[in-house]
Amino acid sequence: MRELRFSSRPGVAVGDFAGLTRRVFLKTSALAAGGLMLEMSLPGAMRAASAQGAAAKPVVPSAFVHIAPDDTVTIQVNRLDFGQGVQTALPMLVAEELDCDWAKVRSELAPAADVYKDPLFGIQMTGGSGSVAHSWLQYRRIGASARAMLIAAAAQQWKVPAAQLRTENGVVLGPNGQRATYGSLAARAQAQPVPTDVALKAPSAFRLLGKPTGRLDARAKSMGVPMYGMDFKLPNLKVAVVARAPVFGAKVKQFDAKAARAVKGVRDVLEIPDDRGGTAVAVVADGYWQAKTGRDALKATWDTTGVEHVDTTAQLARYVEMAKTPGTVAIEADISRLKGAPKTLVAEYRFPYLAHAPMEPLNCTVQLSDKGAQVWTGTQFQTVDQAAIARTLDLKPEQVKLHTLMAGGGFGRRAVPTSDYGVEAAQVAKAWRRAGHREPVKVIWSREDDIRGGYYRPMYVHRAEIGLDAKGNVLAWDHTIVGQSILQGTPFEKMMVKNGIDGTSVEGVAGTPYAVPLRLTLHSPQVNVPVLWWRSVGNTHTAYVMETLIDELAKEAGQDPVAYRYGLMGDKHPRHREALALAVERSGYGKTALPAGRAWGVAVHESFDSVVAYVVVAEMHNDSPRLVSVTAGVHCNFAVNPLTVAAQVEGAALMGLGMTIPGAAITMKDGEVEQSNFHQYMVARMPDMPAIGVHIVASGEAPTGMGEPGLPPLAPAYANAVFALTGKRMRTLPFDLTKA
Repeated sequence: MRELRFSSRPGVAVGDFAGLTRRVFLKTSALAAGGLMLEMSLPGAMRAASAQGAAAKPVVPSAFVHIAPDDTVTIQVNRLDFGQGVQTALPMLVAEELDCDWAKVRSELAPAADVYKDPLFGIQMTGGSGSVAHSWLQYRRIGASARAMLIAAAAQQWKVPAAQLRTENGVVLGPNGQRATYGSLAARAQAQPVPTDVALKAPSAFRLLGKPTGRLDARAKSMGVPMYGMDFKLPNLKVAVVARAPVFGAKVKQFDAKAARAVKGVRDVLEIPDDRGGTAVAVVADGYWQAKTGRDALKATWDTTGVEHVDTTAQLARYVEMAKTPGTVAIEADISRLKGAPKTLVAEYRFPYLAHAPMEPLNCTVQLSDKGAQVWTGTQFQTVDQAAIARTLDLKPEQVKLHTLMAGGGFGRRAVPTSDYGVEAAQVAKAWRRAGHREPVKVIWSREDDIRGGYYRPMYVHRAEIGLDAKGNVLAWDHTIVGQSILQGTPFEKMMVKNGIDGTSVEGVAGTPYAVPLRLTLHSPQVNVPVLWWRSVGNTHTAYVMETLIDELAKEAGQDPVAYRYGLMGDKHPRHREALALAVERSGYGKTALPAGRAWGVAVHESFDSVVAYVVVAEMHNDSPRLVSVTAGVHCNFAVNPLTVAAQVEGAALMGLGMTIPGAAITMKDGEVEQSNFHQYMVARMPDMPAIGVHIVASGEAPTGMGEPGLPPLAPAYANAVFALTGKRMRTLPFDLTKA
C-alpha cells in the first residue's frame, strides 16, 4: 500500500492512464480583443446516464477556455462552487494539459447552457460527488486541444514543423530560440484546424495535478470579493419575503395586508402558488428588513384541510411497527438459519429528519423583460431550474438566462427536482409584473424559513435480526428499512427506482463489502413531508447501521474490529482494505496505548466510488462523549488536488459529527416544524471540531468522488468509540446516553 503524503512529499504520481485518450471534435470562435475560445463535443462513449441503458444525446460543452492577449487564461467551470473547490480543481485539469502559467489562470462559474452539461448525467448539475470524476477527461482534452492549436499557430508563424515545438509555462518555444506567449498566438490559433485526436499527459509528466494547490478564490474570499447570491444587487432591485403555510401543502384561506402595506418601504403584497399544491403570500419591499417587517405584520389564516398533519412521534412509532414486517425485497438471501440459531442479535435503529441548514439561506433574483428573463442564483441544478423557471413564466428555456453565482453551502438543498426556490422567485416576479411593476425582484429566505421550509433528509428506521453460531459467525441476516423515497414523484423516479426499490434508500446496505447472507427489504411510506438528498444521500443512515453492527458482531465473535472487518471483506475489496490499513497505520491503532478514559472507534465505508476509513479517539467529558481525534484513510484513486480532498474530508467529518449532537433533529407536531433556528436545530460548531489527519492512498486510476464520502463513516466510528467507553450502543441519532 502506498500513501499520497501531500504534507511532506507533495506530488507523488504513480501508475499510468492507459487507454484514456478518446477522439474529440473542437471548434473555435473568437472573443473580443483577439482571444481564443474553445468548444468541444464528446462522442458517444460519454452519454447521459440512464438506468434503462437507453441511448442519450452526446454532451456538447462549449466556451471553456479564453486566452487573452495579456496571457490570462480564463476557464469556465460548468458546476456550482459552494465551498467544495471545483473552481480550482477543474481549471487544474485544463491548465495541466494546456501547459500554461498557473499564476495567470482565472476561473468563472458558467451560466446555464446545454453545452455545460455533465458528460455522464446529461444535465448541468453539481452533485453525486461527480464534478472532477465526470469531467476528468473532458477538461483535460480541452486543455490538450488548446495547446495543440497554439503550437500549430506558432509552427505556421515560424514556418517550422509543429513536431519541433514545445510548450512551457504559457510559452511556445521553437528549435532556433523562437519564443511566443500564448496571448500573442491566441488570434492566430483560433484559425487553426481543430485536432481530431489529442494525446494526454502521462502522470509522470504532471507538473500541477496531484500537487497540493491553493484555491484560486482563496484570497478573494478572504477579502469578501466573490459574488454570492445573497450579495447580488441590480439597480432598483426589490426584495420579497414569503409567508409560507405552516403545514406543507396548505393554502391561504384569507389574508389582511393592511398592516403590511403600512410598513414604510413595502411596495406590494401578492398571493402566489407554491410547489406543494398550496399557496403563499409574498411581501415585496425596497429591502429585506422592510419586507420581513411587512411579512411579520401580515395577518393570514390558512386552510389545512385535506393535508396530513404529521406528528413525528406518532410517525416514528408507526415506522417501528412497519420495520417488524418484511417490505419490498431489495436483496434476496436464504435466511432460514435464523430459526434455531444458537444466538440472535436484534437491533433497531432510529434516525430523525435532518435539515440541510447551509450558512447562506436560499435566495434567487429574477428580472423579467418583454423578451424573457434573467435569473441569478446559486444552483446545483442549472438545467432543471432553467426549464422549471421557463415553464413558470410561460417561456422557452432559451429565453431564461440563468447566471450561476457562488453559494454558501447547499449539501443537496440547492438541487431540488421541483426547483422550489427558483420557481417561487419566478412566481413572485410574475405576479409582481402582472401587478404593473417592472423592477427586478430578489426572494430571500430567512434562517427560520430555511429550517422550516421543507426538503429534509427523511426519517428512517432500520431493524436487523442476525443469527449467529456459537463462535459468533453470521448464519443469516434479515434487514428491513423504513423511510420515505426521495425519488418518488420526481423526474428521476423512472431512472432510479427499480421494482419498487428506491436505490438511494438502501445504498450502503445493498452492496456491502462484507460477505454475509443478508436479505434486505424496504418500506417507502408516503408522508406529507418534502424530502430530498442530504450530503451522502442514503449513506447517512446505512453506513451508521452497518458499521456499528459490524463492530457489535466483532465483539460477539471476540475479535478485534479491524481484523474482523478484514475477514468479512476477504480479498475482493482491496480499496477498502487499503483505506482502512492506512488509517490504522497513521493513527497508531493497535500500537499506541491510549490514556485512561479514552477509547478507539473504527469504521470504513464506500460511497460515490470512494472509500473513507476513520480511526477515531473519544473520551467522556462532563458525562458526555467528546470526539478527540480523527485519522482518515482515503481511497479516491488519483487525487487531483490533495488539499481539496483533505478539506472535503474535514468538512464532511464535521457534518457527520453534527448528526450525533443532541438537538440535531427536525421534529413536527400537528403538521408544523418545531425548530426554527440554530438555538433549536443543533449543528456542529468550532468547539466540536476534533483534530483531523487526512491520508490519501496513492493511485494512478481516474479520480472518484470526494464531496460526500467523508461523511458516512464518521458517526459510526464515533459511536463505536462511545460503546468502548460506556458499554452503551447508540442505536438512535442524535446520541442520548440516557436512552441507550
